[in-house]
Order: sequence, then structure tokens, then C-alpha cells
Amino acid sequence: MRIAGKGLMQGAKPVTFSFNGRHMMGLEGDTLASALLANGVHLVGRSFKYHRPRGILTAGSEEPNALVTIGSGAQQDPNIRATQQEIFEGLEARSQNCWPSVDYDVQAVNDLAAPFFGAGFYYKTFMWPSAFWEKLYEPIIRKAAGLGALSRQADPDACEKAYAFCDLLVIGAGPAGLMAALVAGRAGADVILAEEDAHMGGRLLSEVEEVDGKPAADWIAQMLEELDNMDNVRLMTRTAVTGAYDQGTYGALERVGHHHSRRAGLPRECFWRIVAKRAVLAAGAIERPVAFANNDRPGIMTAGAVRSYLNRWGVAPGQNVTVFANNDQAHRTARDLVDAGVHVAMVIDSRHDAPDSNLYPVMKGAQVCSSSGRKRVESITVRSVAGEEKIQTDCLAMSGGWNPSLHLTCHLNGRPQWNRDIAGFVPAPGTVPGLTCAGACNGEFSTAGALREGAAAAVEALVELEIKQSEVTLPQAENDLYRVTALWAVPGKGRAWLDFQNDVTVKDVKQAATENFRSVEHMKRYTTQGMATDQGKNSNVAALAVLADATGRGIPETGTTTFRPPFAPVSIAAMGAGAAGQGCKPQRFLTSHRASREMRAEQIEVGLWYRASYFPKTGENTWRQSCDREIGLVRNHVGVCDVSTLGKIDIQGPDAAKLLDFVYTNTFSTLKQGKVCYGLMLREDGFVMDDGTTARLGENHYVMTTTTAAAGQVMAHLEFVRQALRPEWDVQITSVTEQWAQFAVAGPNSRDLLNGLLKEQIDDTSWPFMACGEVEVLGVQGRLFRISFSGELAYEIAIPARYGDALFRALIEQAKALGGGAYGMEALNVLRIEKGFLTHAELNGTVTAFDLGMQGMMSKKKDFIGKAMSTRPGLMDDGREQLVGLKPVGPVKQMTAGAHLFNPDDPVERIYDQGYVTSAGFSPTLGHSVALAFLKNGPDRIGDEVRLVDHMRGIDALCEVVDPVFFDPDGGRSRG
Repeated sequence: MRIAGKGLMQGAKPVTFSFNGRHMMGLEGDTLASALLANGVHLVGRSFKYHRPRGILTAGSEEPNALVTIGSGAQQDPNIRATQQEIFEGLEARSQNCWPSVDYDVQAVNDLAAPFFGAGFYYKTFMWPSAFWEKLYEPIIRKAAGLGALSRQADPDACEKAYAFCDLLVIGAGPAGLMAALVAGRAGADVILAEEDAHMGGRLLSEVEEVDGKPAADWIAQMLEELDNMDNVRLMTRTAVTGAYDQGTYGALERVGHHHSRRAGLPRECFWRIVAKRAVLAAGAIERPVAFANNDRPGIMTAGAVRSYLNRWGVAPGQNVTVFANNDQAHRTARDLVDAGVHVAMVIDSRHDAPDSNLYPVMKGAQVCSSSGRKRVESITVRSVAGEEKIQTDCLAMSGGWNPSLHLTCHLNGRPQWNRDIAGFVPAPGTVPGLTCAGACNGEFSTAGALREGAAAAVEALVELEIKQSEVTLPQAENDLYRVTALWAVPGKGRAWLDFQNDVTVKDVKQAATENFRSVEHMKRYTTQGMATDQGKNSNVAALAVLADATGRGIPETGTTTFRPPFAPVSIAAMGAGAAGQGCKPQRFLTSHRASREMRAEQIEVGLWYRASYFPKTGENTWRQSCDREIGLVRNHVGVCDVSTLGKIDIQGPDAAKLLDFVYTNTFSTLKQGKVCYGLMLREDGFVMDDGTTARLGENHYVMTTTTAAAGQVMAHLEFVRQALRPEWDVQITSVTEQWAQFAVAGPNSRDLLNGLLKEQIDDTSWPFMACGEVEVLGVQGRLFRISFSGELAYEIAIPARYGDALFRALIEQAKALGGGAYGMEALNVLRIEKGFLTHAELNGTVTAFDLGMQGMMSKKKDFIGKAMSTRPGLMDDGREQLVGLKPVGPVKQMTAGAHLFNPDDPVERIYDQGYVTSAGFSPTLGHSVALAFLKNGPDRIGDEVRLVDHMRGIDALCEVVDPVFFDPDGGRSRG
């Protein structure tokens, strides 16, 4: 099916590949789709629902039918579009969603049961009997679901992620995109030109036309040569911009290794995060099919795709081609086929004013109403005023017009506007800040118009960027008027297909409207229209037009479904590049992470951070042994712990003190410089949000410390207060959690340890309890806070994060010299329970200051967030569950967090519940387990016994209620 002299691959190297086990020959530069058509292969897959035969429909990323699986074993890639996959030596491809083969698919029997599988079939059928769902329906549905299959083996291929920054991002390298990049590049702007195709040029690669007096391909080559020679321009082929996000950020997927036979040394894909000051969307347009009975047979393609395969790859999809259209552009397909020596049986134009031609017969005011053939179209039925007649054909090129590719303009909740002149939606201006549309994606379908809009968009961006542009000279190009008369569906018997992959028909959409699913979003979900891998790029507009007609509304009134990222499929491996085998959650590592791993520390996940749980020594067989030893180091010598995960918020401005007084229950405006104060923060409903310390470093400069768990929540809370509640206050807040590495140094020898590293020595007089200030440590400026979360003489030293690793190693070395060492989260937790200090195990969102025994911290002299609501009846009632300590008194000594408390003589039933345990651990200092709990009327029950029950762990123990401060209740050790 190769046409001599046609295509842009003259003299290309032959390439051997295989499809469904059959070895074939293609040319270097072929896509799998063009190579299959060149070998006369039209049947490539089966549809999802009815397993109907499917062939190649388009020539781009919008392809809904020709999805194949590439490779085998662990390197198996499913759902690859044959229209994008470039062939290479040894490529193995096969059809999917069929068994035992694409020619003879057992599940094609579903097509015979089509009358029972209409819209809403699943919702109506699988509701009864309810007992069948789990045992029968769900297993069958899950087995039938999906298209391609994963290998179930670990993926050996690597993916990458990368970041780029530019003045102007141009999305799409057709005539509009090339012109925009050239104008901006010549002006000196930093430009990225991203194109999802393997070659730049857009539709010009598929057209027989001239630009600036030379063939389009030569003009493209000249443009690319000039752009490539500019140091300020980056050309990115095989790169699909998949999403538009806030603040000029765009996601893009680059296919790096898909077109190579050997992927060694190359990643498969790279996911880019591109931050652009301005952007031009020049993504072109997508040709839409026409719905008529049996319009899904292999050999029925879009007219633009037929033109692409002919003019770009030199392949004729048929020997006896018919064209069915409602617009002038489709006539180009017939003209180019005739010029290439391919027989055109007829051009069927639904318009009565269609253009005439002396190259091929034209039937005006007619419509294709059906087709015949099974695994390839053999004939079509044409309806006109003269009646119906059959035409023999092996390829039907259909065109219902073009839909601008405006999807990215909707990713920030923008809605497109209906343009009656082109019978399509166009972008609404300003929907994505800094983004300008040009060319076909803006509804301008002539080459001259695309060049003009591309240049204008670049000039607009340069003005906004304050970059002086040179004079723009536009090339001469085709300027034909785009004429179209809307035609969405042809009436007739049989199923007329809208969504080819999901097997959604015109009848299904009308049925949804009949059953009152009149909203386009409801129709989408009821019929599964547009929910396939192509996301309805071919079918959405036609489906909503059918819905509009069925509901008696106009298309603008009916509206569109919501276009969301990604525009093209993005593998999870690409988005999570560098984290293979590590789960989906992000990982955050401390500056001490490497040194801790060298010390064999076990890691524990705290929020998104990974912290050292304990540091095992030789001979220690359990975590408890390590934990008990580390507690002893802190109580008797000195210990070092990385506390960098605590939220750190820098607060500056003349009204900084006002902000702190407003968000904390206690007063901070009277705090002296160089001092630290503990604070309690409430939500607006009066419940405790967080606690922490805030240090005053200057007249109008504070640093707030939050718990690890609430760092983001508190930051958002402060921003809300600053922007919404007190916008008149002159105060700025900045999260600096990642900017500072911070380490707790605790124990009797902590001062001696620090004096071995600090430039100026500290003592109890110069640095009393709750003091803070700047220090110089090992030649680096840092901050020192004398605060304690262990109950010992302790400090926290902060240093810019880039020095964190070095400081941690120095602290550990000094600690070892003083008989101490590192301690982890397990020891830290026991140390703070012994002192009755709180974490979010206690501050769980359901407790008040009264429950914690901190009602005295709620100032009566000032207002603060949550003050009024915290005094509501019931929130300060003695019968509430209040904080207490517990220690075991019976034969069972174990206590566990989450256990519930009961009176010793009460039944273990919900109505007798007296409270629950929040934190528990074994205290080697006290020689028994300790726990913090909330107990009804707790402070008045100190000395009483309660029953602790944990059914999950099989624990039933008697405990004594004690004060929550187990160790050093007067605080003498921490105060020195």
C-alpha cells in the first residue's frame, strides 16, 4: 500500500517488526499504525464492551481504537497508541482485549446481546439479588474490565522527572507554534517549544501546500534550523503538555525510550514540571467522526488521518476510497488521493452547496447511513433525495468538522464558548492566566491565519515580559475559508457509534435523556461516554450535540463535560519517577538521615518525614533494649535527637505580636526579646488545634514552633487570619521548616557538650531556662533555644539546613565523649510521657484546654480565636474526659494506646466507657509502664483504680490514676 513518490520518508531505512506474531517490514519514521496500513492490516483491536472489530481511526494521540501492547515479560507496555508508537528494529506489538486472537474473539458474543446491554445496564441489573454482588457479579465484572494487561512483574525500566523554567512556553509546533517560537526567540526570550509528535510541523506535515513559496516540509525544516541554532530556544519533541496548573506551572510527559529497541541507559519517560512566565497554546484541532449506523468498521477513518497517512508516510489506507464530509477541508483528501493515483469512488457531501470537482464525482445533499463488512468495510449505503444506493469501497474517509484542542484552557475551571461559525467550542479568553491561544485551537483553521495568530500571541507575550521585539514578517500561505455545516448523527436503523472505545451509541445518549440524565455530566457517567483512554476527544462534542437535540436545548446551553488533566495518559511510573517500589506517598528526609542510616537506625514514618526510631547497638536484640539505653543516656549523660520536623514559622512585622496574641490563648506581646514562651492555640470552635513554643528574636521578629503533625494546618490557619480576619495588620509569615536543621541536646551534660562547639561559652546565668538567641557554632551562625521536651537540662540548636549533616555528626561525636549518644523517636516518646508533655496523640481535635488542665492559660484580658466558643456549656464540665496519668497495679503490667477505661466493677460495654489511653510506654527510669489518658472527672479520681481493656491485643489490666507528670514534677532538672 506504499505509494511511490509520496510521503516525507523517501529513502528511509527498512525496519523489521512484528504484529500478533507476524513479521512485517516498515520504514524508519513509520508509526506502528502507518506501518500496519502499509502492510494491509486494518483490524487491530476489539472494542471494550461488545468486542466489535476495530481499526485505525485517526493519526494522532486522540486514537480510540488502535491500542496495542508493546513488548513482553516485565517490559510489557499496554494501551500504547499505534498512531504514536514509532517502529524500531525488533519491535513486538500485539492486539489486546481479545481472546484467543483479534480475528476470532470469544467475547464478541457480547455483540449479539447488545439489546440487553444499553445505557445504565450495570446500574439496573446488578442491584438484585443483593447477595449475588460479592460472589458473582463483581468477580465477573472485574475479570472483564480493562483493556491491556500489566505483566505483574517489577518494571525494569526507569523513568525520570525534570524541571524547566522559561519566559515563554509554546505548546504545539504547527504553523502557529513555530511562528510564536520564532518571533519570541528572535527577540531573545527564553523559549521552550513542546510538541507531542516525533516531528515538528503539525498539520503541515500532512498537507500538500506551500508556505512562503516553498513546499511546507522545506519551510518547516528552515524554521527548525533557525530555532535550533538559537541558544535561548529549546525544542522538545515527543513531549505532550498534559496539564495547566497554578502560577504558570505546566506538566509535560516526554517519551524518551519508547522508540528505541534497547532502553539501556535511557529512561522510558520523563515527566517535566515547566514553570513559564507566559505560554502560547497552539495545540491544533481534532477531526470528529460522523455517527451513522455501523460507522465503526475497520477501514472507516477520519479524512484528515487518510490525508496524513498518504502525504506524510506515503501510505494509502485503501485502493477504492470514498469520502463523506460536511466541510470543504475533507475535499483535500479526495484531491490528494487522486493526485497520488488512488481511485476515489465518490465524495459524499451532506451540504447542498458543496464545491464541485472535475477530479472526482461529488454527491451533494447526501449522507452515508450505513456500512457493511465485518473485519473491514466492504460497502456503504448512501441516502439522498433519490433514495438509497450502495457503493463498493474498502476505505471511507469521514469528516464531521474540527474541534479545537482547547483542553488545557479548561484545567483551571475555565469553560469554552460555542462558535456557530465553526460548529465547535473555542477557548474563553483569560481562563488560564498568562496563556494565549493561537491557530486551530483558537478556531482559526487557515495556515495564514495560524501564522498570524501565532506571531500575535508571541508579540503579546513579549510586551507582557517587557522584552523588545523586532519587526515581524509573516510568510505567505494558504488562506482558504473554513466552511462547515453541522452534522452530528445520521438517522437510520442500527447502532451509530459516538465513543468507539467504550461502545457508546447515539441511542445510549438519547436513552440517558429519556431517563432524565439531562445534565451532560450525568449523561457522561450513565453512558460512560468520554470515559475511555482518549477522554472523549473524538466524541464529546457530538455526544453533547445529540443530548442537546434530545432535550430540546441548544448546544451552548447544554454545555461541555469538565476537561481535567492529564490531556494525554501519564504513567504512574513517570509521575513517581525515582520512587519505584516505595509507594505513592512522598518521602521527606532529615539532614541527619544519612548519618542515622550509617548508625543502623531504624526509620519510622512521621507524617511525610522519615525519622530515626532507635539506634541499635551490638548485642541489642529488641527495640526495647535500644530504647531503654537511649533514655538512660538522656537521664544520666546527654542525648542528641533531630527535631527538624517540628513546624517552624517566621513571623515579622509591626503587628506580629498582635497576631500571636490573637491566635494563642496566652499573651505574647509582653514576651521579652531573647525569651521563649509556651503557647496553646484553639480552633474557632474552641477546641485545641496545637501547642508549641514561640521565641522572640527581635522587636518585631518571632519564630513559632508547631508540632510536626500540625505544621501545615497551623500555617494555613495563620494565613487565613492574616488575609481574611485581620488584613489590615502589617505582618508577614513564612514557613521555614525546611530552611533550618534543628537538634535537641538533652541531659545533665548538655551544656558541656554545646560549650565544646560554640564560639562563646554559655552558663545558667547567660542562658537561663526559656532563653533564646543567635550563636556561632563551628563557624556558622545559628540559633539556640533553652527548652526541654524531655524534662532534663536541654537545648535546641538550629542551623541552616545545608550544614545539618555536619552539625549532627559533630554533636554525636561530642556526646559520645561525654558518655552519651543519639536517641530516637521511641525514647523521645517515653521521655515526654514521663513528663506529661503533649503530642497530637493527645491533641487529637476533640479536646479542650479544660480537658488538658490548661484552662488557666486562657487569658481573660484579651480576645483570641476560640475564646467565646471554648466557654460553651459542656466544654468546661467536670464530667468531661480530662488528662490523667496511669500506672499498672495488678498482675498485668502492660498498657497500650487506644485501650478503653472502665470502673473495675462495671461491665465492659460502651455505655460504661470512662475514657481512653492516648500514649503509653515502659519507663526504665521509674521501672514500670506509664500512660497518658483521658478519664471522666479525671483530676478528682487520682488514687482510684480503673480497668484498662484492649480487646484487639487481649489486654485486661488494673491501673492506678495518677498525676500526668510522673517524673520531676517540680521541673527542677530542666531549670538547672
